[in-house]
Amino acid sequence: MTDTGFEKAPARDRRRFPGISSRAYEHPADRSALVALRKLSGFDTVFKALSGLLPERSLRLLFLSDSVRVGETQFAHLHTMLRDACYILDLEKVPQMYVQQDPKPNAMCIGLDEPIIVVTTGLVELLDEEEMRAVVGHEVGHALSGHSVYRTVLLFLTNLALRVAWIPLGNVAITAIVTALREWFRKSELSADRAGLLVGQDVTASMRGLMKMAGGNHLHEMNVDAFLAQADEYEKSGDLRDSVLKILNVLPRTHPFTTVRAAELNKWSQSRDYQRIMDGHYPRREDDKDASVSDSFRESASHYADAVRSSKDPLFKLVGDIAGGAADVGGKLRDKFTGAAWSGGAGGAEGKGGAATGQG
Repeated sequence: MTDTGFEKAPARDRRRFPGISSRAYEHPADRSALVALRKLSGFDTVFKALSGLLPERSLRLLFLSDSVRVGETQFAHLHTMLRDACYILDLEKVPQMYVQQDPKPNAMCIGLDEPIIVVTTGLVELLDEEEMRAVVGHEVGHALSGHSVYRTVLLFLTNLALRVAWIPLGNVAITAIVTALREWFRKSELSADRAGLLVGQDVTASMRGLMKMAGGNHLHEMNVDAFLAQADEYEKSGDLRDSVLKILNVLPRTHPFTTVRAAELNKWSQSRDYQRIMDGHYPRREDDKDASVSDSFRESASHYADAVRSSKDPLFKLVGDIAGGAADVGGKLRDKFTGAAWSGGAGGAEGKGGAATGQG
């Protein structure tokens, strides 16, 4: 074994990112959701009260007693992948990792004091080595970002909401916090997908893994381009009723839809931001203390504005049209109700000419 312990890493060259800050790969929506979460009325009080009550020790004991802890003698290939992912992202302390018997493919990173990574047997059996490498990198990304704390709170509150459903006011309060946490949770998955790509550095493997999560182990029956086309069709199809249904469908989910995740990750892999990181230009952890919260919020707000403007979703297009063309809409309404468009051939032609000149 070498001094680093990473002699089983893939032979192909992959870059390492010493001192990388999670800000390098965090999705802007992730950061904005965290800001909104922390501003949620009563959240800080509830979080501080719950932090001492959460059954974290119970969870650790549960995994220790009823799952298989990954190490040099148990699931050694996963142990090597985990250490490799921590090496790539420069996470000094390697989290404990467990394999849990569950046919449903899943993985999670939880824990308040120290993160724990859990993967199911269904996931281990579904993915090949490079696909699994991206998943392990995904979970290490959660650990580096500190997501495990809020994910643990969400897990606890979701269970608590079920227990106090018979208390009207209590359930409303918890449901509000759970809804905010779920919104952030979905955005944090987009960030972690990026971390997984930074670890695996194979976008094709990342795409394959997401396809398998959606359609099972039938790669010979699936196609990446067709899968991404589904995401495009999902975004732009239907009318306003479908847009509302999309929102309602995603509200109870902790993860974004798989095709959406694939499209987001594919777009990021082709971006200048990703290339800059690969070239070694990225925010460092040592500078996190100097990072501006207001700048992060402005960047997130800008992202949301760009998303609305470029979205093909009918509802987002309507919002964009209203926001971007309010003056034009007002002019059309004025013309319609005052009859200005019919107030004379010369005037109408002149108005159209002016508009054409302005567009040119």
